[in-house]
Amino acid sequence: MKKSKSIILASLFVSLITFTTIEAQEKTASFGFKGGLNFSNLYTDNVDDNNVLTGFNAGLYAKLPITNAIAIQPEINYTTKGAELVYNNSFANGTAKFNVNYIEVPVLLVMNLTDNFNVHVGPYAAYMVSGKTTNDSNLFSSESELDTNDFNKFDAGISGGIGIDLDVANFGVRYNYGLTKVGKERNYSGTNYTYPDAKNSVLSVYVGLRLN
Repeated sequence: MKKSKSIILASLFVSLITFTTIEAQEKTASFGFKGGLNFSNLYTDNVDDNNVLTGFNAGLYAKLPITNAIAIQPEINYTTKGAELVYNNSFANGTAKFNVNYIEVPVLLVMNLTDNFNVHVGPYAAYMVSGKTTNDSNLFSSESELDTNDFNKFDAGISGGIGIDLDVANFGVRYNYGLTKVGKERNYSGTNYTYPDAKNSVLSVYVGLRLN
């Protein structure tokens, strides 16, 4: 009887160690880099969905599991935002672009719905580092660097999206909804105004590569 109990206890101990090891392996943090395309716009109360500017995003991420189903994913990215205007009037026709570049830090709650599919949501904060405007028309072309001091350098909002995680690569689609205005409030002849009086809106698609 004692021998049987010893065998049972030993089996339970081995099973517990095995289970703990599997859990630890499943909860191992992962790190990597990611990059992709941005489709950005500036939105107001009357959004024109035609003013989409194509840009890019690139950065690093860490996925820190809490349980098998939930993880926290902080990132640091270089990302482009802005808008594009295609015009055609009686004076000229062409394309004007407003490009702004940010260092962006989202902190996402990742919910693994299956082993490979997840949804993620969380806040982001960003800092404007540079920008420029370009105008290419049938009459002339111009390019001008922006002074970031003329704008609200800090951007913040909500990120949400879906992702597919494979052994080494991961893929995702994400939308960033800005909550702060790009323009800085100014006063001209006693009147306060904000230009541009709009917020960032960015749809991103990306590919990530796990490094561990």
